[in-house]
Amino acid sequence: MDEKETLQRYLSKQRADLLGKLDGLGEYDIRRPLVPSGTNLLGLVKHVASVQLGYLGEVMGRPADRDVPWLSETSEPEADLWATADETKEAVVEFARYSATHADATVDALDLDSPSLVPWWPEGRRDVTLHSILVHLCVETARHAGHADLLRELVDGRLGNGAGDPNVPERDGAGWRSHHDRVEAAALAASGRASG
Repeated sequence: MDEKETLQRYLSKQRADLLGKLDGLGEYDIRRPLVPSGTNLLGLVKHVASVQLGYLGEVMGRPADRDVPWLSETSEPEADLWATADETKEAVVEFARYSATHADATVDALDLDSPSLVPWWPEGRRDVTLHSILVHLCVETARHAGHADLLRELVDGRLGNGAGDPNVPERDGAGWRSHHDRVEAAALAASGRASG
């Protein structure tokens, strides 16, 4: 597997993990803000798909044939980070799949050293290649997939990618409570040392 295939594989995996956070949840739980910033699961999917379409579409000279109304100059602030009541889960998921297909076609069509520029980045950083954009998107997508991990845990306690995820220890409720209490005790002990 060459470097381009490796980057594309990692990006695809992170996109799939992020989309998987919506599985089995109702409309309210995928939309509700779970932290003061308003971050929510469906909004993360919408945001990542929008960003990906921008970088692997417009930036790389392969604009999408689809209007993205929440990114217009007249859209509400941060409209790519949440879904209105009129925007269905199905529509956001379909947009995410469209964005992924468009992005993958761009990656397939271009060489890693294909040059471009990101007009909204500061001077001195605007000149990019497909390689640097793929690295940027892998990091950006993984970051938001991590946010989604925490949000999903807040919604229903599901950790990682669900049952059988090799990165999540198998513990029952009592086991997780014991682990939580052990971590809390260490934090309290450390804070007592720091203030004493």
